[in-house]
Amino acid sequence: MAGHSKFKNIQYRKAAQDKKRAQLFARLAREIMVAAKAGLPDPQANARLRTAVMTARAQNMPKDRIQRAMQKASTDGAAYRAARYEGFAAGGVGVIVEALTDNRNRTAAELRAIFTRHDGQLGESGAVSFMFAHKGVVRYAAEAGSEEEVWDAALHAGAQDVASSPESYDIICDAETLHGVAEKLQPRLGDPQAAALEWRPKTDIAVRSEEVATKLLHLLDGLEECEDVQNIYANFEMEDALLQRVSTDVADKSS
Repeated sequence: MAGHSKFKNIQYRKAAQDKKRAQLFARLAREIMVAAKAGLPDPQANARLRTAVMTARAQNMPKDRIQRAMQKASTDGAAYRAARYEGFAAGGVGVIVEALTDNRNRTAAELRAIFTRHDGQLGESGAVSFMFAHKGVVRYAAEAGSEEEVWDAALHAGAQDVASSPESYDIICDAETLHGVAEKLQPRLGDPQAAALEWRPKTDIAVRSEEVATKLLHLLDGLEECEDVQNIYANFEMEDALLQRVSTDVADKSS
C-alpha cells in the first residue's frame, strides 16, 4: 500500500448552494435509475444500485426521492447510456467528463462548444485517460475516525491506499473491488459520503497563472451546468489562495 498523501484537486465541485444541491440530487437520481435498470431494482441484490443508494443517503438526498428514482427505472423509457469525453483545458490540463445521456451526438456537441468557448479542445477517446488511473474511491468525512482507525479499516477491507485532506479521507481500491470494499468499510466507519469509480491523475499540472486558472475554472463551471454531465476530473494542482481568488471571480460573473 502506498504512503500517505494529501488529497488534491481531482474532482472539481463548487461550494454547496441550493442550485448545486439540486444538480447533485438530479445526478444521484439518474445514477440510481440507471443502476436499477442495469440489474434488479432491489439494492440488496444489485451491488451498483446498493452503492448508488448508499451515496445518495450520505449526501442527505430525501428518502422519497431515492424511492422515486428506483421506481422510475421501470417506467421511464429513456435509454441513458454512459459516455466518456476527453479534452484539454487552458494550460494543457487534461479533463475527463463522464455523462449519462440518451443522445451522444447532442452531448458531444454541447461539450465541444463549452471547451471551445473557454480556450479548450475536446479530443478523441484516449487522448487524456492515459494520464489517469481508473480507481474505486470510498470517501469519508474526517469525522469518520482517526487516521489510524481509517487506515486499519482500509487495510482489512482490501483497499490499496488512503489519501487524506483536513475535510475527508479517500479510500482507494481497484475498480473491480469497489462495491466489496465499500460494504466491508461500512460496519466500521458508517455510510460513506460517496462510493464511486473515479479517474485519478497520475501526475498533476501546476497552474500558477491567474489567466489560465480563470479559463480553467470557467470551463469546469460550464461543464457542471451541462445536464448530461455526471462527473468531471482534471489533473491540475493550484495553490489555495489562487483557487479561492479565481473561484470567487468566476462565481461572481456566473451569478
